[in-house]
Amino acid sequence: MRLLNEGLAFLLELLALAALAYWGFTAGHGIGWKIGLGVGAPVVAAVVWGLFAAPRATFSLPVAAVLVVKALVFGAAVAVLFLTGNIVIAAVFAVLVVANTAYVTVARR
Repeated sequence: MRLLNEGLAFLLELLALAALAYWGFTAGHGIGWKIGLGVGAPVVAAVVWGLFAAPRATFSLPVAAVLVVKALVFGAAVAVLFLTGNIVIAAVFAVLVVANTAYVTVARR
């Protein structure tokens, strides 16, 4: 069960990056903004994740701080899904993220 949830966690992380990219490519006015946001938003999220929230993060933070970073990245993904009109997908994604993060956090202790 733990391996399945860790796989789901990784999939959710990838989907968060995809949501941020989708938003970026649809949000800007003009091709430069679209490319900048479409590439920049997921890159920033991935760098922050790798530094602070990944299982082998560069900086080791207390669990509470890691959860804040995860909430920011996943929350941004939920927000942009909502803003782009994907309300049901945003809600399902949010529920999966909360359930999976809770399980993975408890299982890692």
